[in-house]
Amino acid sequence: MKYNYHTHTTRCHHAKGTDEEFVLAAIEAGFDEIGFADHSPWPYEKGFVSHIRMIPDELENYCSSIESLGEKYKDKISIKLGLECEYFPKYVPWLKEKIKEHGIDFIILGHHFCVDEPGRIYNGDITTPEELYTFCDDIVEAMETGLFMYVAHPDIFMRGYPVFDSHCREVSRRIIEKAKETNTPLEYNLLGFSHSINDGKQGYPYPDFWKMCAEIKPPVTIGIDAHRPEAYLDYGLYRKGIDSLKALGLEIEEKLI
Repeated sequence: MKYNYHTHTTRCHHAKGTDEEFVLAAIEAGFDEIGFADHSPWPYEKGFVSHIRMIPDELENYCSSIESLGEKYKDKISIKLGLECEYFPKYVPWLKEKIKEHGIDFIILGHHFCVDEPGRIYNGDITTPEELYTFCDDIVEAMETGLFMYVAHPDIFMRGYPVFDSHCREVSRRIIEKAKETNTPLEYNLLGFSHSINDGKQGYPYPDFWKMCAEIKPPVTIGIDAHRPEAYLDYGLYRKGIDSLKALGLEIEEKLI
């Protein structure tokens, strides 16, 4: 089965294309099932407005749009409604309420910030062991909740961390072992893969992280992390992702929902 559960919309302010254009591209590319997982809004305090996600008032429109497309194209493709969320414990009750209210099918863990967003360091820019272990503690605790269908770009810390040192190995081991223990798939992120190919700079997926996955054997999946409809049509990149995981002896999960 050909699927992708990591699709964004223009509501996150850094994606292009209409919701329907993503669906049509996925159909053209031969996908059986896709999920929209745009960046979750959060009820931030003191009026903070994020520049990388929808605001809470936009959530209803987002959900209704995806549900409408699911009905319109139900004979051609299965469309699931989701969100990409950080693990912010203080907002979890709010998140659970919204999942129930809007009939959200799944959430994936895209942990871009620790504790909260305002005033925090983006986890793709962390450079110290202290920041690294905070990220790791959050990821591990999040998997233990059972809330998240999978962990998006679990090795995002290598986007900014200078070298894959002993701290990175310890953090990676803890994340990978917890993923295996909780049966939570780790995502081989194709957006990061394309950046490393095009820019010539190794970020994520980071080879040493995935070599450790090959040893420990957690469940794994591929995520396009589509921010434009054309991402669905990059057949070569999708094939390279599959081949990379197969070369490591890792089997991709057949279906997640």
